[in-house]
Amino acid sequence: MRILVTGATGYVGSRLVTALLADHHQVAAASRNPARIKRFGWFDDVVPITLDASDAASAHAAFGLSRDAAGPVDVVYYLVHAIGQPGFRDADKTAAANIAAAARDAGVRRIVYLGGFVPQDETLSEHLVSRAEVAQALTVEGGPEVVWLGAAIIIGAGSTSFEMMRYVGDRFPVMPMPAWMDNPIEPISIRDVLHYLVAAADADQVPAGAYDIYGPDTTSYRSLLKTYARISGRWHAGLRLPLDTTVASLITGLALPVPRGLAGDLVESLDHLMLASGIGLRDRVPDPPGGLLPVEDAIALALGNRSDNPPRPVNALADPHHLADTDPGWAGGDALRIRRLARAVTPPIARPTLGLVNIVPGPLAGALRTGLDILIMLTPKVWSA
Repeated sequence: MRILVTGATGYVGSRLVTALLADHHQVAAASRNPARIKRFGWFDDVVPITLDASDAASAHAAFGLSRDAAGPVDVVYYLVHAIGQPGFRDADKTAAANIAAAARDAGVRRIVYLGGFVPQDETLSEHLVSRAEVAQALTVEGGPEVVWLGAAIIIGAGSTSFEMMRYVGDRFPVMPMPAWMDNPIEPISIRDVLHYLVAAADADQVPAGAYDIYGPDTTSYRSLLKTYARISGRWHAGLRLPLDTTVASLITGLALPVPRGLAGDLVESLDHLMLASGIGLRDRVPDPPGGLLPVEDAIALALGNRSDNPPRPVNALADPHHLADTDPGWAGGDALRIRRLARAVTPPIARPTLGLVNIVPGPLAGALRTGLDILIMLTPKVWSA
């Protein structure tokens, strides 16, 4: 099919383009910044499209460019979001409405939207409410049919949710454990997300509608951290403290290198049970070979490409769980961040010793990595002053 992927330069989008090309689809990769598309290993295999979803004229023009280059678009993947930015709810609704109108006018048959679980609570976080509002905005009279796939935490190096867990596990050897850390959650591996996304392009296999996608394990945030600590070899202890998600979002925004607004918006959603509440896809879409990945296997794969190996292009990854060279610069953990930053000020002869950062034992590990990270980040500011 002829497929347009919006948000193609993002974490899921870049891996989805790789999967769609492997499935022999014709792919147009859309981004607000066309220069950024050139950084991806699949650039020569796609039709690059400039698309600013916040601008209705840009959205319509993008479908025209795609039609001229590759023919009419059959399916649009909607992976755009402004979470972490001020006023993101209104921005996301506007962007979705623009894409839906442009897709309708271009004769697109189907929009596949990757959102999140929406619990049946009376009061939801801004993030969770926004995910449902986007699905509504994508559904327009006379427009394409919509498939909404909802997912909770996506496990894979480069995923914002996974990277936040990684930094919390690395930087807090003694972790405050408020009651909401025991809320149940059904995470899913990035490999299985891609499996369902690719299947959702096929109307014969996946009818229009809302579906929750999830892995084989029901766990909790506390258990996820314990599992991460065990697999990564980190020392970890929990301390029962009353701490609401508003305060936790402020702490994570300050303590983690993840963009502050993004971390805060995601943490405030942890107050809710992240369990599938809608129809699943396992009755319609066969499991991938070997079955859906358990949490432990997914985390092990995400940590499998060690930080002393430079990330590869996204289309050349041995596994989609590995970190790609186009994933955010803050992704990959403290050991990788320290190595990247230290290389700029370390003589080549001393660089092999940077690998020692990975083997610091026990509770000193988190403090050392965090201290080095902060020190290296502050050094250029001191010099410039």
